[in-house]
Amino acid sequence: RPAILDRNGMELAMDILVPSMFAAPRHIIDVDEAVEKLLAEIPERNESWLRAKLDGNEGFVWLKREMSPAAQDRIFDLGIPGIDFRTESKRYYPGGEVAAHILGSVNIDNQGIAGMERFLDREEVEVLQATGLARGRDLEPVTLAVDLRVQNAMHAELVDAMARYQAIAAAGVLLDVTTGEILALVSLPDFDPNVPASALEEGRLNRITAGTFELGSTFKTVTIAAAIDAGAVSITDEFDATQPIRFGRFSIDDFHGKERVLSLPEVYKYSSNIGTIRIMQALGKENYRAFLTRVGFDAPLSVELPETKRSNIPEEFSDIVAATASFGHGLTITPLHMASAMGAFANDGILVPPTLFRRSPEQARTLARSVISPRTSAYMRYLMRLNALEGSGKITDEIAAGYLVGGKTGTADKVVDGRYDSTKNLNVFASVFPMDNPRYSMLILVDEAKRENPQSGRTAAWNAGAVSGRIIQKVAPMLGILPNFSETVDQNLVPVELR
Repeated sequence: RPAILDRNGMELAMDILVPSMFAAPRHIIDVDEAVEKLLAEIPERNESWLRAKLDGNEGFVWLKREMSPAAQDRIFDLGIPGIDFRTESKRYYPGGEVAAHILGSVNIDNQGIAGMERFLDREEVEVLQATGLARGRDLEPVTLAVDLRVQNAMHAELVDAMARYQAIAAAGVLLDVTTGEILALVSLPDFDPNVPASALEEGRLNRITAGTFELGSTFKTVTIAAAIDAGAVSITDEFDATQPIRFGRFSIDDFHGKERVLSLPEVYKYSSNIGTIRIMQALGKENYRAFLTRVGFDAPLSVELPETKRSNIPEEFSDIVAATASFGHGLTITPLHMASAMGAFANDGILVPPTLFRRSPEQARTLARSVISPRTSAYMRYLMRLNALEGSGKITDEIAAGYLVGGKTGTADKVVDGRYDSTKNLNVFASVFPMDNPRYSMLILVDEAKRENPQSGRTAAWNAGAVSGRIIQKVAPMLGILPNFSETVDQNLVPVELR
């Protein structure tokens, strides 16, 4: 199989040569002696199994694949007629779990069964491999877009987050908004691809591409971008958030609401459900539904991993479904869909499909498409940065000081037994940095986080937001981004209409 490298040439997966033991039963002189001697070296095989393998007239039967050279030497020294070894290629992953959900794994015959390993095996090559006539698509190394330094940093911080917040899962993805290249992708719990069976343990789903979730208030970014771009609202508009909005017997209120008229930036900064519904209503539910299609939420992911899942968005919106969808409830998408959209909203409205392979700016331009205007994008950069300075992203910005983070949190109650359970939350922070020249989009997810201490909260700002800050603080220097503490940067993001 070809070696798999990160963007800087670091090995992520490689083949190593290992001995595998086989028997030619027709050449075994004393089966009882052979069984007795071999059981001491391969005690995991029981006597009846081994005897059945050796007591026959076959010319070839496998006894144990992928052994150590030391075990091979010991068995050779036993001098058992009819026992021999064949050298095979075994896949080895130097980083263990670090990039598990990107790389996937192979089976005992070195055929890809998950992740990038499966993607690299074309169907006809699998047939050749099964007959022993081929060992891989091409022995030229395959270079991914992944940056192992960034991948390691994200993995370490998410492992820490699982313990710090006693979460049942955590995940993250970081991509280049100009090329769509995925530099890091982590989903915990993960597995060791050197032990493929560990991928079958409970909870090992790749939550970034194969999990769909209600992503809560991160969707307010989508709703506001859609309405501004359509000219349905302007950055200077105000919205009545004094009273809950009723739909029949249902009432929708704000979490810690201000109970007053809010400007559009305040709707975003204070994460007002009421204000966001009014913005969606100004746009119209049909236009809002159409915008979700425009940003690609209906389409399957373009990413090369086999483990992907389609979004679950109602084909038509009733009034109440449109209202809840405006703030991220009642519809589910993958985290990678949202990370890609957030990047586009900051990147002059240009959406580039995500990829795990290297992609040049020239190649990216041929795939790019506009989802909002550059003018709308400028408003969205201001709103994202405002939220980091004064809203739910403050913790993130304080930790990653100087890196000009912008973004939106989302705290969504999970559905348990068909009902929303307020004690179990999915917490998300979708961010872009640096906001003066957006380059990277990142989404961090922490599932069922607990309070870190009695003084902290358990909404997304306290966990997913804090984790995002710690990751950006570590990886921004790796990516060549220098901290910028100039006050004029944030002043320049403020729209002329609000100065």
